[in-house]
Amino acid sequence: MKVTSVMTAMAILPGLCLAAGLSLLGTAASAATIEVTIEKLAFGPAVVKAQPGDTILWHNKDVMDHTATSKGNFDVVIPAGKSGSLVVKGDGAFDYLCRYHPNMKGRIEVGR
Repeated sequence: MKVTSVMTAMAILPGLCLAAGLSLLGTAASAATIEVTIEKLAFGPAVVKAQPGDTILWHNKDVMDHTATSKGNFDVVIPAGKSGSLVVKGDGAFDYLCRYHPNMKGRIEVGR
């Protein structure tokens, strides 16, 4: 009877391992899109938290062009009434501003 139990367990084990592996794949984090609205000369929300691979999408609702600029990291031009995006890579915190309106400030905090 012990031989049958061991043989049954050995027959079932590969299927269980496959199911566990597929389960892990199904729970893997997927990239998110984080939306920031530009309105009345302000980024909203001003601070966003992201993971590497996420996309930051700025929607410009103002009647003038803006940028999301972090010196040495990124410079996204966002025309009036349009959108601009950036895929974040690596970890860290990035302060940014609008080159045309330096009083407009935001921050992206990227971490795992």
